[in-house]
Formats: sequence, C-alpha cells, structure tokens
Amino acid sequence: MAAPSELIQDGRSFYRSFLVQVLSCIVLGTLLPPLLYFQAQLSQYSNVTTQNSVIASIIALVAGIFFARRVNIYPGVKQLGSILPTFIASFGAVALSILAFRFEYSNQVLLLNFACCVIVYIGVMSLATKADRTVFYTVPGGRIDRLVNIGLIVSKLSKPSLPPHEGAIIVADLHADLDERWERLLAVAALEGVPVFHFKQVYEAATGKVWVEHLSENSFGSLLPNMTFMRLKRMFDVALVMIALPLLILPLLVVAVLVKLESPGPALFRQERVGFRGRPFKVTKFRTMRAESLSECLEERRAMAMTGENDPRITKLGAFLRRTRIDELPQMFNILLGHMSWIGPRPEAVELGNWYQKEIPFYDYRHIVRPGITGWAQVNQGHVTELEDIDDKLQYDFYYIKNFSYWLDFLILMRTARVVITGHGAK
Repeated sequence: MAAPSELIQDGRSFYRSFLVQVLSCIVLGTLLPPLLYFQAQLSQYSNVTTQNSVIASIIALVAGIFFARRVNIYPGVKQLGSILPTFIASFGAVALSILAFRFEYSNQVLLLNFACCVIVYIGVMSLATKADRTVFYTVPGGRIDRLVNIGLIVSKLSKPSLPPHEGAIIVADLHADLDERWERLLAVAALEGVPVFHFKQVYEAATGKVWVEHLSENSFGSLLPNMTFMRLKRMFDVALVMIALPLLILPLLVVAVLVKLESPGPALFRQERVGFRGRPFKVTKFRTMRAESLSECLEERRAMAMTGENDPRITKLGAFLRRTRIDELPQMFNILLGHMSWIGPRPEAVELGNWYQKEIPFYDYRHIVRPGITGWAQVNQGHVTELEDIDDKLQYDFYYIKNFSYWLDFLILMRTARVVITGHGAK
C-alpha cells in the first residue's frame, strides 16, 4: 500500500519530494538515455526530431510522477503498482498530442525514455519506501483502539513524552476527555513540529472508509460534495458514452442475441433501483439469470434481489458477463438519461435500499451523488448484500463522497480495469 508518510502529509512536503523525484528522473530517465543511445552520432541528439521527443518525454514524465503521487495518497494503493498505469496514461496522452499537432518525433527516443523513466522512478520510489520510518504513536483514551489492525505500524505511548523515533506521528482521539498530562504532550508536540492527528483522519487514510457515528460529528465540511466537479463529471460521462456507444453497439447486439438464445426471457434485465437524491429509476443490464416472476411477498422479493455466492440462478453466459462486467454496459443509456454516472456508489434495488435505510444510520447520504457503474466500494470490497457488509460498504461510499475528485475517479478506473481482467468481486 502507499507509504504511511504519503497517506497524511502537508502540501510543502508533497511538492518538495515531488521536485526531488522529478529532477532525478529527468536527468536519468529522459536526458541521459538518448545521449548514450546516440553516442556514436551526437549530431542526432541535437536534431529537431530528438529534441521534440526529449521535451515530450519530460512533459510525460512530470505528469506521470504527479499522477502517481496523487493516486498514492489513497488507501490500498500499492506504491510501485500505480507507476506503470500512470506512466502509460501520461506518455500515451503526450504521444496523441504529438500526432494531433503533427510534430516531428522519434519513436525510438520516446519508447527508450518511457522504459527508462519507469525503471528509474521505480528505483527512486523503492529507495524512498525503504527509507520511510514512519510510526504512529497513539495517546491512550477515547476510541483510539479503533486503529488496531488497520495495516499501519502503531505503537502505544506508555508515558506523556515525545517519541524518540524520527518521523513519528502522534495520534489521539481529540474529542475525548484526555488527562491534562497528555493534553500538554499534544501541545508540546505541535510546538516541536511533531505531527498530531485525530484518529479518524488516520483511520480514513489507512482504510479508505469514513466512519460516521453522528452526522453532526462528520468531517465532510459541507454536506454537499464539490458541485463544480459534479457538473464537469456529468459532461465527461455523457461525452464518454457518445464516444463508446458507436464502437460498442454491434458487440452489444451480439451479446443480446446470445442471452436470448441461451435461456428463455428478455435479453435485458430491468430493475427499480434507488438513485440520485433518493429517486427511484429503472436500471438496465444484460440478463444473467434465469427469468423468474416477481413474488408478492416483500421478504421473497428482497431475497430475490440478493445474489449469493455461486447463485444457481446464474446462467453459464451470465457468469462470464458478470465476471467481465459486460452485463453492466447497457447502463450507458441510464447515464445518458441522467440516472447514473460511470463512477459512483452502486445503486441498490428498492427492496434492499428500503431495508438498509431502516437498519443503518445515514444510509440515505450515499444518494447525494449519482450512482455509478463502478465505484470505490466495488473495487475495494466486491459485491455484498448482508447488513454487516453493507455498513462497511457505506463507509467506503462516504469516503468517495468526501474525497469526490477526478484523482479518485482515475484510481477507480485503474482498479476497475484490474477487476475486469481478474473477475474479482463478481457474483
């Protein structure tokens, strides 16, 4: 996962280490490789084609490092695992720009610099990870025990004195009634430049979940997410559908025919789900189960809305469609109608949504953004239906709403690609 020091850090330390990494990677990853490659023909290093390729590589490198570092601040991200996808994205975007503006360039230099940048940055990050000596020291009292077993190096302070460990971070339940000796320690730590965090900040950074007990106690700030980003996100959603739909329409028709041929019933499955701002809508998916008539009994309808492990109702083709998430693609029409987004909390069946609403506090708050085809809970947790799992899922949804941004959406897209390849979380 991301290094503890990257989970919680201020802006100055972020950009200071970013600058060091960029400068070292520019020298070793973009300037030196072409020089060594053209050592027998130095004139080629100074021609326009090579210079354009080096400049393009530097732009892609800076963007790739920035993207990788931004993505690394989110929980569960393997620090080295995010490098290749972000560098592919940044170098790919720069290559497309070169082609669009018809600049002269060298394929050899771009590919050489791409490979060297990835290798050099992986080396730099490996050294930084080994040098990271961050330990979280907890102050006794309140709900601090919630930090046990969340994947961080946590040490309990036995006496109210500053930890001798370099890179130490002190964590306390700042809402608890602490002994005055411990409160004095927190003041001294702040004066000495030792970071002090409320335990909920550390919990969120380590788990990717927002733990809410009282809505008035939440750390969302405004109860509304970033409205500017919400509007931009809506424009991006529609644009992506308009690009993808002409390319996918024939494959989707083929899938629809195969579903019809495999078992009796319609090719598409429509179900009422709880959507944006709690308004119900009809979600559209490829049918992956045997067609069954709805029961009049609420309990039976609720049970039918849940998909169990190795559910016998799932057809052979349906299992494949679920594993690869192809069954979700007809929801592009729901996106066009404004019911959904590509990324957001998954919409629940109305029967399940009403049940969860009665049993789980603040459940309705997840409807403050449009539901998505994929989401933060899905890439972290997979498909769940039981109440105890839904409570966890809700914490993931709250984390997504609190950190509502294109950075988090980019990370979810990367993880969704892995889910599609591996089939993780499918039922």
